Parts: sequence; C-alpha cells; structure tokens
Amino acid sequence: METGSPAKGRFKLYEKLELQEFQEKFVIKSMESPSHGFSIDRHDGNIEPLDDDDTNAPSPSKVSTIYGVVGTIRLLKGTYIIVITSRKEVGNFLGFPVYGVTSMNFLSCNEVLKQSTSQEKRDEAHFLTLLKTVESTPGLYYSYETDITLNLQRRWQLAEGWITKPIWKQADPRFVWNKNLLDQLIEQKLDEFIIPMIQGSFQTAQLKLKESPATLTLVSRRCTRRLGTRMWRRGANLEGDVANFIETEQVVEVNGLRSSLLQIRGSIPLLWEQIVDLSYKPQLRVINHEQTSEVVERHFHDLVQRYGETIALDLTDKQGDEGQLSAAFASEMEKLPDVRYISFDFHHICGSSNFDNLRFLCDQIAEDFEKQGYFLADMEGNILVEQKGIIRSNCIDCLDRTNVTQSYLAQKSLNLQLQRMGVLNSSECISMFPEDYGKFRTMWAEQGDEISLEYAGTHALKGDLVRYGKQTLGGLIKDGMSALSRYYLNNFHDGIRQDAMDLISGRYNINRNGPSPFQLNGFETLSYLPVASALVVGGLTLTSLTFQQVGRNAQQFVSSVLWAGVAAGVMAVVKANGRQFCSRPRLCGLL
Repeated sequence: METGSPAKGRFKLYEKLELQEFQEKFVIKSMESPSHGFSIDRHDGNIEPLDDDDTNAPSPSKVSTIYGVVGTIRLLKGTYIIVITSRKEVGNFLGFPVYGVTSMNFLSCNEVLKQSTSQEKRDEAHFLTLLKTVESTPGLYYSYETDITLNLQRRWQLAEGWITKPIWKQADPRFVWNKNLLDQLIEQKLDEFIIPMIQGSFQTAQLKLKESPATLTLVSRRCTRRLGTRMWRRGANLEGDVANFIETEQVVEVNGLRSSLLQIRGSIPLLWEQIVDLSYKPQLRVINHEQTSEVVERHFHDLVQRYGETIALDLTDKQGDEGQLSAAFASEMEKLPDVRYISFDFHHICGSSNFDNLRFLCDQIAEDFEKQGYFLADMEGNILVEQKGIIRSNCIDCLDRTNVTQSYLAQKSLNLQLQRMGVLNSSECISMFPEDYGKFRTMWAEQGDEISLEYAGTHALKGDLVRYGKQTLGGLIKDGMSALSRYYLNNFHDGIRQDAMDLISGRYNINRNGPSPFQLNGFETLSYLPVASALVVGGLTLTSLTFQQVGRNAQQFVSSVLWAGVAAGVMAVVKANGRQFCSRPRLCGLL
C-alpha cells in the first residue's frame, strides 16, 4: 500500500511560498504555481483566495520566502498569521522528507486595534507576548508529502484512497499541534497550504546490520488534548485526557519490509496537582472527586479502543507523596479487570545506575509483551503481523524513568523484529553490533531530551542510562544542572509558557466582554523571581553588614538583631506566600 516513491494521486503541499507585503494586505502564493495563493486583509484579517485578474496590482513593499503557513489566530481586536520562516530537513518517513521548524514569525493584521480601549490594548500586548513565546516552540515537525501524525499500523488499516485526500484530512487530530490555527484556511478550502504539524521528536539513523542496510526511525507525537508544562498540567481532566500523553513509534525498514512498535506514556489518570510554591519539591495532592473512577475508566476505555489490550506500567516510588498517588492509582485499577496494572518501583529496584535491573520488569510482562507483538508489512503492502496491544508507562513526570524503561522495551522488541525480518538469527541481538547499538541508544536519549524540553524546559534526567547503559560523572553533573533549571523554570517561567500553550491550542477562548485575565491583585503585582530574590537577598545583606560592626558598639548590635529579625520575617513572608511569588498561568489556571 505504502511505497517510498510518490504514489499516483498522492496529495502534496506547496513547499516554497512567496510572501508579498502590501499596505492593505499580505499575499502568500506558491512559487511552484504562482497563480495559487491567498491574501490576508491587514485591516480585518479576512482571507480570500487570489483572483485570476491580478495584472494591475501595485508592486509589494517587501517580498520574502517562507516555507509554510502554521495558521491564523484572532485575539481581542486583531488577527495574526503565523508562518514558517526557516526549516531543516531532519530525515525521511517512509521515503518522504520530514522537516523540523527552526523559526516562525507572526504577521499582524490589526489595524482595528486603533479603536480599542486602553485595557484592550494592554491585554493585546500581553497576548502578543504569549505569541512571541509560541514562536520559539521546540520540537515541531511536518512533511509536505505525507502525514506524520498517523502510526504505521493505522495507515495500513485505512481505506486505500485515503492518500488522495488533503493531508490535514488524513491526520490524527489528537496529534496536530496547530489544529486550532487551521480553521480559516480550511474554511477557504486552501488545502495545498494546510500543514498539520506534530510536536514531539523525530529521529532517524541508518544501520549496517550484517551488510543489510536498515533505516531506524523514532517518532514521538505529543497529544494536544491536555497540553501543558510540567507543574501546571498534571493528571487527568474529567474527560479522561491526561497530561504529557505521547505516542512513540519505533519504525525499522529493511529489505522492503517495514515494522513498527508503538508505546505510549501519560500522566497518572487521576485528578491531582502539584502547585509550585518555591519549595524544591512541591507537595503533591490527590483531589477527591465523585467522578474519579469514571475518569480512569474513560481514559483506559479510549486506549483499549485505539490500541487493543493495554498494560498500565506504573514506575513511581512507593513511599512519600508518590507512594500515596501510586496507591490511589492502584486502588482505581482494581476496578478495571480488563487492564493489567503493574507497579514497578524504579528508584528502589534500579537505583541511579542499575539499568539492567529492568530485566525483572521484563520477566513480569514477557508473555503479554510477546503476545502484543508489533506491526509488520511486506514490500507489496501486505500486513504480515499486527500489534494487538500496547504498554502505557508512567512515572511522575512521564519523562526520565519512563524514557529509560521505554527504550529498554524498544530494544527487546527490535531484536525480535530484526530476527523475524531475517536480519539477525535467533541468538543475535542489536547490542552485538556496537556502532548500530550506539545509534539506537543515541536516538532514544535525544528524543528523551526533546520531550523533556517541551514539558519541563530542560534536558531529560537519567539520559546516561539510555545513552551508555550506566551513570557517568558528567551525566550526574548534567542531571544536577537540569534539576536546578527545572526548579527555576517551574517556579518563575512556566506560567507564561502554559498561557501560550492554552492560547495556541484554543483551550482559552478570548472574550472581549469578559474581565481581563491579566489584571493583578495583591501579591500578584509583586510576583516572580526578581522580587522574591530581592527581598531575601536584601534582608540577608543588611543583616550581614550590620553584624560586621557588632563589636564596635551596642547600637550596632541592636541594629544587627533588628535586621536579622527583618530578614527572618521577610523570608517567612516569602515562604508563607510562595505560590504568590511564582509564575502561574492567568488564562486557564489548573483546568
């Protein structure tokens, strides 16, 4: 069914576009087919397909090359169109080029803003700050020639004519990062300009296994249903959608055969939160709700319907806050006899470096893992094997422990796939080929870093376990720096990032008649790192300076005691109001 060469009738997007800027409008047209394009009115943001009669049009004030239209978004009084200004080819998916976005820009069509109130103008400025944050969104990938949101098995299961449809119609909406931005383009039937993009990771490598060249591809697709940052999107919503839900597909192509393994990860599907408050590890709180059991059931019902038999693999600690959350999860899973739940205390069993202890986990699930299998199709497009189920892994963040475990299981499956494809015999495994094994490990380590950057803002922890199979001194130092960076970002930056995600995904609906989401009250006007730091550091500095003069006279001693008291009081105020000094989302809060 699928081939590496463009199939007859396959839908293809325009690849290079010309952006023309006029006083009254922007014009975007295909360089391949200049008569095809559209205009955006700079006064009201309306989009119109290009007229055939455009011979008397004035010359544009500026002409530039862009590589795609991400979509449009309407804020309080203006429309903005987001375009791809640079890209990088990162590999191929089933023979078709895949690109990563390296820079984006937004064009404003907001002349109407001149008639806005002062509060609307201030709010619009805040929204523009969020759009600026969106411009630097990491891990965005797309293809002009094929849809990359669908996993291999799902592609083969679709009707044969699906490849002739516009690519946005082929896509799995769960993984289309810019889905909310495409409405105007879809309404105007500008199918050749509509690019469905995934956020996640795309890695590919060429292997030389026993002189049988193979292509290994690793694609991670981040779900948009509960998109967010590490601390501000935890657990599930009432519909059963969970934070940091990611479908990861490992594809191997050799001798005309194509095989894939799917794994998924996602936050524990309970209602729970962990709100930043300046402490290194904020308290985790499970929310008691009358619909908790229904939330868990909805989540796993959806997984079983999509992927088949599901194994829930819980990698959290069994002590402390994590232990309480894990116990609540286990209690709910007892009510779902059709889903196998496995609790594996990763930190207790594997520690910081005993990566091979994951074999104890493999022993527990070996029979089910083998029965679930993988997908395999031959060069004629015939399905030889289908994957009948899936493993859903989670830790607390679904980043570090989860990535180590998923890479371990992926390696086990890859050995079976290569043996079935005739590349390896039954006694061989990929770890016997150091160069290829190094490429495999690097792919998994880099995709772990990429996903962690998107959710937590830093590289993944425990990356050494994936890359080298052991913890190194350099890795420990890197993990320490990443942990500190996570603390800073979670407390003083992620609220803004969360607002940007809620805005771009359409979770927040702009309402001109509602109150401003950016109006601040009380401590909110004194929030974030500069004030918190200044108060604490200032009090400690004054205390230190006066203590240096203590021996000179009693008055200085009294001053020192006074300033020490002030410093202690300031620190107590900061600690007691820690949440107020942290960056937190304004648009949707903890929804």
